[in-house]
Amino acid sequence: MSIIIKQVTTDTLPSYSKIPASLLVESAYRTRTKDGFKGIELYEEKVSHPYIKDYDAARGEGPTRWLKRFDMSNWGIFMASDGEQPVGGTIVAPGAYVGDIDKTFAQLFDIRVYHDLRRLGTGTKLLQQAATFARQLNCKFLKIETQNTNIPACKFYAKQGCKLGNIDLFAYKSDPAYEHEFRIVWYLEL
Repeated sequence: MSIIIKQVTTDTLPSYSKIPASLLVESAYRTRTKDGFKGIELYEEKVSHPYIKDYDAARGEGPTRWLKRFDMSNWGIFMASDGEQPVGGTIVAPGAYVGDIDKTFAQLFDIRVYHDLRRLGTGTKLLQQAATFARQLNCKFLKIETQNTNIPACKFYAKQGCKLGNIDLFAYKSDPAYEHEFRIVWYLEL
């Protein structure tokens, strides 16, 4: 497989959206207090009923809907292809696109690779491209959000040198569909 990564425009979001953003959740991280106030310990636990989590199925989500929600004019959108066939993609939002990110950060807004092509290096190349894009904008960190139910992503980010930044146990409590999840934020120093 010969992967080529190219920067693309928002016109490619319909093609980009065909790359699945789903995973089989068979286990999740849980937390327990470690020695009182000394910290929180994460441990992996099997879920009682495995299920498919599809990030694009969430209300208001999915690449073709993002243009209606966000000004993506200065975002980096990258597609990984094997020949003419798209196999993955990533999107980087520089600066303060929403909420608490200041200009020294870029947000890894999305990263996805076809299921049968995962663990072959495409995700690593996409993350490296995202970091390069953010570095060119003088960002110091790439901020990456995932959830306790996406253990493969957490392990991938840790393997890539990302550092655990915070755990927000209450991030999704207002949404009944996701109240059982918590946010895990990683940072890649650029």
